[in-house]
Amino acid sequence: MAFAVEEINRNSALLPGVRLSYRILDSCGRHPWALRGALSLLGGESRSYSDKKFNTKSIPISYLASCPCLSDRRQFPNFFRTIPSDVYQAKTMARLVMHFNWTWVGAVVSGEDYGRLAIQVFQEEIQGSGVCLAFLEKLSRQSIKSDARRAAIAIQRSTAKVILIFCWYTDVGKLFLELIKRNVTDRQFLASEAWSTSSALLQNVALSKLARGVVGVAVRSEIIPGFEHYLHSLHPSRRPGDRFLRELWEQEFGCSPFALEADVKPPSSLSSRSLSSVPPLTTSDTSTTANILAASPADRPPFAAPLPPCSGSETLEGVQSPFTDTSQLRVTYNVYLAVYAAAHALHSLLSCSDGENPLRNNSSACASPHNINSKELLHHLGKVNFTTPQGQEFYFQGADIPAVYDLVNWQTSPEGSLKLVTIGRVKGFDLNFRSEQSVIQWSTGTNQVPISICSESCPPGTRIARRKGEPVCCFDCVRCAEGEFSNQTGSTECKRCPIEFWSNANQTACILRKVDFLSFNETMGIILTTVAVSGVVVTTAVFVVFLSYRQTPVVRANNSELSFLLLLSVKLCFLCSLVFIGRPSVWSCRFQQAAFGISFVLCLSCLQVKTIVVLAAFRSARPGGGAPMKWFGAGQQRGSVCFFTSIQVVICIIWLSLSPPVPQRDLGLKGSKVNLQCAMASVVGFSLVLGYIGLLACICLLLAFMARKLPDNFNEAKFITFSMLIFCAVWVAFVPAYVSSPGKFAVAVEIFAILASSYGLLLCIFAPKCFIILLRPEKNTKKYLMGR
Repeated sequence: MAFAVEEINRNSALLPGVRLSYRILDSCGRHPWALRGALSLLGGESRSYSDKKFNTKSIPISYLASCPCLSDRRQFPNFFRTIPSDVYQAKTMARLVMHFNWTWVGAVVSGEDYGRLAIQVFQEEIQGSGVCLAFLEKLSRQSIKSDARRAAIAIQRSTAKVILIFCWYTDVGKLFLELIKRNVTDRQFLASEAWSTSSALLQNVALSKLARGVVGVAVRSEIIPGFEHYLHSLHPSRRPGDRFLRELWEQEFGCSPFALEADVKPPSSLSSRSLSSVPPLTTSDTSTTANILAASPADRPPFAAPLPPCSGSETLEGVQSPFTDTSQLRVTYNVYLAVYAAAHALHSLLSCSDGENPLRNNSSACASPHNINSKELLHHLGKVNFTTPQGQEFYFQGADIPAVYDLVNWQTSPEGSLKLVTIGRVKGFDLNFRSEQSVIQWSTGTNQVPISICSESCPPGTRIARRKGEPVCCFDCVRCAEGEFSNQTGSTECKRCPIEFWSNANQTACILRKVDFLSFNETMGIILTTVAVSGVVVTTAVFVVFLSYRQTPVVRANNSELSFLLLLSVKLCFLCSLVFIGRPSVWSCRFQQAAFGISFVLCLSCLQVKTIVVLAAFRSARPGGGAPMKWFGAGQQRGSVCFFTSIQVVICIIWLSLSPPVPQRDLGLKGSKVNLQCAMASVVGFSLVLGYIGLLACICLLLAFMARKLPDNFNEAKFITFSMLIFCAVWVAFVPAYVSSPGKFAVAVEIFAILASSYGLLLCIFAPKCFIILLRPEKNTKKYLMGR
């Protein structure tokens, strides 16, 4: 402060014709004394110097009071400060936590407003950022031992590796000692400005292993040009009555400077334009120099040993002490700014021109150094805006100045001690590191940023599942369901793939669904194709056998022409099943259902006519019963087959003309494939086709059942009955199986029904005949067939 006052007094452009002086009151580290001194300054008083009377008025400009409450202009309208509010400090520490991706942190705060308000702001700032507090412990000065022990236990038990500490340096020291007792040395500490630059902690060798790597927010440090030279030039002979300088001299040089002080006469009165003329660097509220010079060695404590007088050649040049160290001017710079702010406010007040003083009724009247009005000074102080000798812009925002902090790091020096290293600066909320972050030395002793998380981030393909009753930072990772994906780390939910896509094997992306259908290349397609071709081969073989033995009684019985037509229709049934295999197209979808419906109706028509022939033949064999066969000859039989078949043909033509089956992608199925199938645009048409087949099958079964016991050794009605029972059973089971089968499996069910019913017809009707023809030729006689 003294340096700044002298520098301003030498500046002819600032407060010309006016000299500043100062008055220092010592609180002696006691709250009542500090309160009494503050009230004395704020109350104001009238003093006379050099026959002139001066009214001293006070406006508080603090260099160290950082309580957020002091920013409230309604409660403290006349207060200013050159240190940022703790609100910005807490927000800066929150930004540091988020910057280094620490999501699981513990906090230890003082039990006073300093810690309570700081952690409140910190929690508001991290809200919604994914950062959680693992624990919160408070340290009270009244119970510091037990509180430090409890906080150390909480730190030891917690999985959080980063610990925030908003406490005074003395409390931090007690906490660190408790942690050392428990051998907890692997935690990364974040320091508030109350202890981030504490020389007492930095110089404590016992704490060096625990405290290394501390990253903290500190009051900004600046260089004050000329201040180092000013400190080195201080000497008791030039500043008599300066008790602090006297004690420093005794400590550094081991001699008493009283003889030097006695040779110096009291300073003369200050200029008549001075606002105050109390001698500089006075540490009491003594108003005259004579009282200060009256101090004698007798005033010293009785237990202090007498010191030899100083020679006068002692100098602070080259002395290494905290007093002469100007490398970290932090609070010192705040004092410097406060003095300059007051000086510029006075300069603005004293150099007003017309219209620049709205608080005066007579705007042309300017303030006088002899009569300073506090309200006017307050008005000008709030509008201060100047550039410091260091080239920095200074102004107030309400009671505060724009927040600027240093980022500091406690690093281990080659000698093993801790040193304070400035690693960056914070202006507002922008974290600006001076160099790469790799220069930061962390608690682990390396330049790798520590990890402090409750749960590992969920990898792509999974989502976060919150644990009930635990902080949001503690969670489990659940794999995304099929058809869902997450392509980012730490996803809170899985996204659904578009309808044309499906998730890959890892659920990390969506891939285009492959078109799936019953093909000839897959196992199911190969099996069904083999069975169908085998049916064609067997049917062809039977046809050849029948053709070769067409003149034998077994073949000629029950109309050999219908037998050959039946074999042809069964062969068509086997072949139509192959149409269902392969990639569906417009024509294949139309042809497969028509071929299926017409082939089976042809089969059933032949069987029905055969059954009718058996019944007609039996009735004709009775006395006077030849009429039925007369009216149901070969021509009528062929006509009946054509008639029954033509009805199905008409149904198929109408159906396929109005609303035929079409190829369609079935996107409703879950899976990585899209089923390509023939969709029934008209269920009515397909139902009519199946219904007509069912009707013929039922009629044929009824007729065959009626004729099953007719007296013949080779009654075909028996075999037709068995074949119809198998046919009906297959197609009754087909309906629910077809409806419930997804995708290509529905097609496979229909093919299976076709093949099963075709084999049933082939085996039940033709296998006994082939057995007699090939293996029992002695039974292939008319006599045997007639049962004689």
